[in-house]
Amino acid sequence: MTEIDEGKERRKIKAAKKMKEIMTAYYIDAKTAEQTGKKVAWITSGGPVEPLIAMDIIPVYPENHGAMIGASKMGVDLCEKAESMGYSSDLCSYARSDIACAPVNGGPIGGLPRPDMLVCCNNICGTVLKWYEIQARFFKVPLFILDTPFCHTGFSAEAQRYVQGQIEEYIAFLEEASGKQLDHDRLQKVGRLSVEGQRLWQAVLDTAMNRPAPLSAFDAFFHLALIVTLRGTQQAVDYYKMLLTEMQERVASGIGAVPNEKYRLLWDNLPVWFRTKWLSEKFAAQDACLVADSYTSAWCGSLKYVDEHNFLETMAECYTRIYLNIGVDEMARQVMEMVEKYGAEGLVMHSNRSCKPYSLGQYDIQRIVREKMGIPTVMIEADMVDERSFSEGQIETRIEAFIELLKERKG
Repeated sequence: MTEIDEGKERRKIKAAKKMKEIMTAYYIDAKTAEQTGKKVAWITSGGPVEPLIAMDIIPVYPENHGAMIGASKMGVDLCEKAESMGYSSDLCSYARSDIACAPVNGGPIGGLPRPDMLVCCNNICGTVLKWYEIQARFFKVPLFILDTPFCHTGFSAEAQRYVQGQIEEYIAFLEEASGKQLDHDRLQKVGRLSVEGQRLWQAVLDTAMNRPAPLSAFDAFFHLALIVTLRGTQQAVDYYKMLLTEMQERVASGIGAVPNEKYRLLWDNLPVWFRTKWLSEKFAAQDACLVADSYTSAWCGSLKYVDEHNFLETMAECYTRIYLNIGVDEMARQVMEMVEKYGAEGLVMHSNRSCKPYSLGQYDIQRIVREKMGIPTVMIEADMVDERSFSEGQIETRIEAFIELLKERKG
């Protein structure tokens, strides 16, 4: 084994193997739910999953499925199939690819397990409303829509009452759809595990404050899976404890995600799932490490609004004040806080054709960050799943010009 190969092996995150085992078992459990007598609920990635966990209903995430489709490079075929079904190419590629999978059990895992119910929360975008309506009609199952008002700056008492009332309706919906009552003590326990898991995930991300950073945003994109799919379980807590220990050991040993870290960067928006490896290698070749990102941080960003000892009553604010449901000025403030916290010297923004709520305010955020932080920024235009919106030559040129600017600033 060469010295380069030894270095690569040393930088591999060992916990990744355990993650794959957990996710495989999770999908097997969901796909065999009918045989085991369990119910399956499809739920949006930003939706309140804890009541499902507390009622032993298996949560399944079509957006996660979309990410897997993108990473498996199956996005173009499925998006084209959706377009042949009459759906516009301007629609979210997660939605298009997932809708195309349903009639043929397509995708990297042979389609998602059949849902018994659908839960849609519009705190991430408006597209999910129609997407979930389409799937509810296709599978002929009940759909619950949880509406969260947009929070430009704060969270009013009226908004609290409005969302809290819907959470009560949500629980009644689950009870009717599953034929069982919610155990409130169990929900409180699940809530505590959810908060603990989110805190551990934040602690994992925060190890990147060290120089060199023991993990990059590209690593975080992978290890995010459990805080989304199994939030509120002991399994997620145990996994992130293990991952945190490994990151702390890497810090102590001086093992960085990028061999010769010179430039520390922040990523904004969803990953380009079908090109994460290419982008990771492209930045690493320039000794640049994406030490943090706004996407994976969003899964613990509303921790300050939740009370683990009063989980049910604080869910409303926690699930309403998430990153994609706040004003552009507030988004810019959070991005600048991350620049400061992680010592980022530049900002890489993915202008994502699919995700309008994430992308529409980016030019304002870019301007605000430039003016107030004085750091270079670069805008990469692509899509999270649909490879037809990716121009390798153009993106490579932009990255190289951006790195040159960083080099000049460092002298």
